[in-house]
Amino acid sequence: MKISLELLQILDAIDRHGSFSAAASALHRVPSAISHAIGKLEEELGFPLFDREGRKAILNAAGQTLLGDGRHLLQAAAELERRVQRVATGWEAELRIAVDMLIPAERLYPLVAAFLAAGHATQIRIAYEVLGGTWDALATGRADLAIGAPGDLPPRGGIATRPLCFTRLLPLAAPSHPLATWNGPIPTEELRRHRAIAIADTSQELRARTTWLHDGQPVLRVPDMRAKAAAQAAGLGIGHLPRWLAEGEIAAGRLVELQLAEPRPPTPCHIAWKSRQPGLALAWFLEALNTPQTVAQLTHGL
Repeated sequence: MKISLELLQILDAIDRHGSFSAAASALHRVPSAISHAIGKLEEELGFPLFDREGRKAILNAAGQTLLGDGRHLLQAAAELERRVQRVATGWEAELRIAVDMLIPAERLYPLVAAFLAAGHATQIRIAYEVLGGTWDALATGRADLAIGAPGDLPPRGGIATRPLCFTRLLPLAAPSHPLATWNGPIPTEELRRHRAIAIADTSQELRARTTWLHDGQPVLRVPDMRAKAAAQAAGLGIGHLPRWLAEGEIAAGRLVELQLAEPRPPTPCHIAWKSRQPGLALAWFLEALNTPQTVAQLTHGL
């Protein structure tokens, strides 16, 4: 077979890191070995996978198709490896935790510290997701555990849930924003005329979700929650923030709370996990996340 998992890993590294040399560094190999492997694959296939311009090499249509489908194989191989590890020892080689960006990741660190102090060898990976991205991470295999997954469970099997909390975000704008001095509750039609600051849903396969946005409303998308607060404080638009972040901005005079004619109801957030063949590390975290003290620590200011 011309195409191996190793070659797919090389293509994936080149695409993610932007060059042969950067991919070689990420894979702990010399650049010449990467170039030789790709050159040999192209020769055996009988067509190029990259458009080359000087030192730059960009995946062409054939290369993109190969890598796009190949990533499913890489994901399946990684999942197989994890499943074998669980069967052999009961403990996962790695536990991947997706945290909704409403919850500061550092709130999980006491749990991680306790897990590691107990001597467990499972590697922990924590990644932020936004809106439907937490559900998508479980559904597509990017995560084994999701914390703060908002809204309704998607129509996918193999996912178990339990309630975590309800969150009510505060609508805010800079004091210089026209809506900051609006007389009385602000109607939805007026909100629609003003730019919203939002963080893009991180879903890859499930349908992306939007919240607190109105049809036709202009939007500025930013990378994370603190960037969102900064953009609103700069007067670039309006938006909702969790209380743990909003209260400091209000106290500092950088933002003011808006009164809406149609305030948004609280949103339910969940703990969710892949229910098929759960390992011991996942079971450990699910138990730890079920104590009142941990729930209060995670959800304070939401």
